[in-house]
Amino acid sequence: MANEQECRAALDRIAGRLAEVDAERLAEHVVERTISCRVPDLKLAFRTRIHAGGLDPFEPTDDPKGAQVRLTVASDDLVALADDDLNPARAWASGRLKIEASIFDLLRLRKLL
Repeated sequence: MANEQECRAALDRIAGRLAEVDAERLAEHVVERTISCRVPDLKLAFRTRIHAGGLDPFEPTDDPKGAQVRLTVASDDLVALADDDLNPARAWASGRLKIEASIFDLLRLRKLL
């Protein structure tokens, strides 16, 4: 099981990859949304905001359900996603990554992955 520090580093790597996306492409597919990432095996949750300018830093939160897009993933799977050892679509299809969002947000998110 990954620890809190490894999960924070994984989220930073994911945010860094998003920062590398072409600004025009990002603006085309992104609508401002709040995003939470819950890591149930560590009883942690983080929150950020995505917008046309990118992704704000992830911050700890006590209210992950208040976000418009809610991700739930085990600590080891989060690290594997950040390291490109786990494909997000496969993780979602197998239940290792749970995403709660509107259908429109899911479609936008799919285009960025």
